[in-house]
Amino acid sequence: MEPGNSTQFSEFFLLGFSEDPELQPLIFGLFLSVYLIAVFGNLLIILVIISDSHLHTPMYFFLSNLSFVDICFTSTTIPKMLQNIENQSKVITYEGCIIQAYFYILSAGLDDFLLTVMAYDRFVAICQPLHHKDIMNPRLCGLLLLVSWIMSAMNSLLHTLMVLQLTFCREVEIPHFFCELNQMVQLACSDTFLNNMVMYLASVLLAGGPFAGILYSYSKIVSSIRRISSTQGKFKAFSTCASHLSVVFLFYCTSLGVYLSSAATHSSHSSAIASVMYTVVIPMLNPFIYSLRNKDIKRALKRLLKRKNIKGIQKKVSMLQRYPHWVINKFLSTDSTVQERMEYHSQTIVI
Repeated sequence: MEPGNSTQFSEFFLLGFSEDPELQPLIFGLFLSVYLIAVFGNLLIILVIISDSHLHTPMYFFLSNLSFVDICFTSTTIPKMLQNIENQSKVITYEGCIIQAYFYILSAGLDDFLLTVMAYDRFVAICQPLHHKDIMNPRLCGLLLLVSWIMSAMNSLLHTLMVLQLTFCREVEIPHFFCELNQMVQLACSDTFLNNMVMYLASVLLAGGPFAGILYSYSKIVSSIRRISSTQGKFKAFSTCASHLSVVFLFYCTSLGVYLSSAATHSSHSSAIASVMYTVVIPMLNPFIYSLRNKDIKRALKRLLKRKNIKGIQKKVSMLQRYPHWVINKFLSTDSTVQERMEYHSQTIVI
């Protein structure tokens, strides 16, 4: 703890979801599976966007950054929870708790800002399609990303510095699976009026503001789509926003659900369960939403897999070419699959 704090404790206890020993293996397996799916799914999205030049556009630039932030979001909370279950311990150090809270707030803020920036990009693409490339140029995209990072980092730093000023009582059990800011503030013995005011003000400005921007962008998008005469044109315009709109809906609905569940029931356990949705489940679902509902991503993924397959065939062919011709002919005569691959490879070389 800080030297000025009256308590001598240097750690918190994360109570998690259940203290039943029989449920711990189930919780561990479930969260490990979800975490791995979220990490590898978002890494795949980043890899596809980087490797395919057709996806080097503002929309996919922000999507790749959103995938990176989602990896950070889940990695901030889940690995520590899995470690505690594995070690049969609920301890997290004071410093570790502060660091976890900082990166959790940072990731949540970045998610919020990136979804807003992506809504603005869709607004420009649909409402001003002829000027989209000029408006959403690389310089503006980089500037919007930089502002999002700066705003999120400053907000996160403000909250964590204010927590450092608090004095904590002997009851340092956090009824959550990670160091959630509101739960930490409630454990303090000192006056928390200023902390609560800053949290509410930040929620209004840094959550309500971007959400209002998203609503404004989509109101203009809907207005522009309604002016399109053909049904096919309307469907095509709306399909470019469907994936983003789905993620926005999930993110804000689950965030609102966390707030309402904690305010209505005053139950930390129900709040912890609701928090799983936007800290774990949504980062896992985002790759599926953007890959299953997005033709560009699916086409790029197919091209990436085809390139990997061709490279594998070329490698096997080059290995076979090291042997004498009579060995290769004898091997090919007994393996039709390899022969087909050799013929395919020779055709690709001719092409």
